[in-house]
Amino acid sequence: MARAASSATVNRRSDRWAEPVGVLAQIEQVAVDHALAIMGLVPESAASLPDGLRTIVLLGPDGPGFWPQFTGSPEYLDNAPDPLDRWSTRVIGQMAEAFGARALFPFGATPPHPFVTWALASGRAFASPVHLLVHDKAGLWVSYRGALGLTEPLAPEPAAVHPCTDCSKPCLSACPVDALTQAGYDLDACHGFLDRPEGAGCYSNGCAVRAACPVSRAYGRDAAQSAHHMGYFHP
Repeated sequence: MARAASSATVNRRSDRWAEPVGVLAQIEQVAVDHALAIMGLVPESAASLPDGLRTIVLLGPDGPGFWPQFTGSPEYLDNAPDPLDRWSTRVIGQMAEAFGARALFPFGATPPHPFVTWALASGRAFASPVHLLVHDKAGLWVSYRGALGLTEPLAPEPAAVHPCTDCSKPCLSACPVDALTQAGYDLDACHGFLDRPEGAGCYSNGCAVRAACPVSRAYGRDAAQSAHHMGYFHP
């Protein structure tokens, strides 16, 4: 069974726990302190989970508040490589310790953990018209910094509505060079465009296709966060 989080481990305020709450509500409260959000739950009935786990709690950035939180961290400020992965390892690792859970990450594991499969199994992420994952709250900006693997089953979340069902689908025509469309992804064309001056907007603000999603626009991701990821994608 997951245990209640300790204040020393997760740096929470002592008055946050005046009333007993369920494990998921506790995880959500601690996640908010780090500008993370619960992006979905994966029960063992929906996907193959690592041995001994009954539920996976997917964690990702919580909209525009995430980037200021991260850029004030020691990992961002020490100029060492892979600051976001190291931040994720520390913060989600602390959360796992506090809740008696197993920390799982979309990096560093061999073989890699199947985060795309888990995302789809959560019922809150779907295949978009351009084949990227689209999330009910984050849109095409969806990303996962890690997950908590619990040895106990949690009640499933209500089913989310596919955000593309009643959408005009601006993502289909948003790419300036048609590198990312319903037909697939032309990686060479994308990199070639980013090498040219006219590609500066995508490089600085993030992929135009992802940004065109109406759910993405409501999510409000900081452009600097997109630029950070683009720097790794197109160094």
